Amino acid sequence: MRLSLRQIRYVAEVARLGSIQAAARSLAISQSSILAAIARAEEAAGGAVFDRRPARGVTVTPVGERFLHAARGLLAAQAEFARAIDVLAEGTPPAVRIGCFEPFGSLFMTSVVRRYLDEVGPVEVSLMGGNQSEMHDWLAAGMVDVAVAYDIGPSFAASRTPICGVPTHAILPASDPLASLPAVRIMDLAERPLVLLDLPHTSHFLLAVFELYGRQPRVQMRTRTYETVRSAVAAGLGVSVLNMRPLSSSSPDGRGLVRRPILDELPVPTLMVMDIYGAHKPRFVRRLIALIQRFFAEAGPRSFAVTLPERESSLLRP
Repeated sequence: MRLSLRQIRYVAEVARLGSIQAAARSLAISQSSILAAIARAEEAAGGAVFDRRPARGVTVTPVGERFLHAARGLLAAQAEFARAIDVLAEGTPPAVRIGCFEPFGSLFMTSVVRRYLDEVGPVEVSLMGGNQSEMHDWLAAGMVDVAVAYDIGPSFAASRTPICGVPTHAILPASDPLASLPAVRIMDLAERPLVLLDLPHTSHFLLAVFELYGRQPRVQMRTRTYETVRSAVAAGLGVSVLNMRPLSSSSPDGRGLVRRPILDELPVPTLMVMDIYGAHKPRFVRRLIALIQRFFAEAGPRSFAVTLPERESSLLRP
């Protein structure tokens, strides 16, 4: 086969971004190199890998799906081999790649990165924020060393280290009568318009909170960013339900909103650190996981969760 690993990676990037132009920018290469890789891939696969249409980008064909399934497995194996060499060295690599559920970046991951750099010295850290599905894909493709995400959505075929449970809580405009209560119920929240954090799998989980109690809230606004949820609630556009509260001093809540625990019994997502190394984690991965564990243990449940006092003791995972 005249198809190189590099060309396979080019094709996988086109599939991920849905655009030849976007893939060329992401990889910092020419579009002609991308097109050459696609041509080699189609020759090897015996058919078109992409359906290319002007102004609509590219979509993967059934032949392309089979090709990409095999390609991702090969790329993951190549990444695992490269990391196995790092295990032999038992050192801190010059660059560390961390994937995280997008809201975590401003909520606490910048503080984690600061502590990591204080411990290991100058290292280049790539912090890639994405949704739960992207975390899954980045791990499978070997694009990140670890991923920090919730245990919701697609099952992660990776080594998982549970850090803490993060119960769902309500955020309310300070002017809402519910804001004067110490805790609220789902049935009361369902009567108000909802500002929804509309990320893949996240929105389904948050809406399911209401469905558990036979309620279907009226979604007033959908947004893909945590910061916009906070701003919209503070502006009086509705209430919302979230899990993590900010731990970083650089992103505190404004005066226009309050957070309240939910009295009803609800499933509690677990914040996880995931990696592809299993029992053979290189030292820098073990060190990073231990640091995240210490970070949450030292902060304590009242810093990262909004819940009833009697539920706090069960949140930190051993």
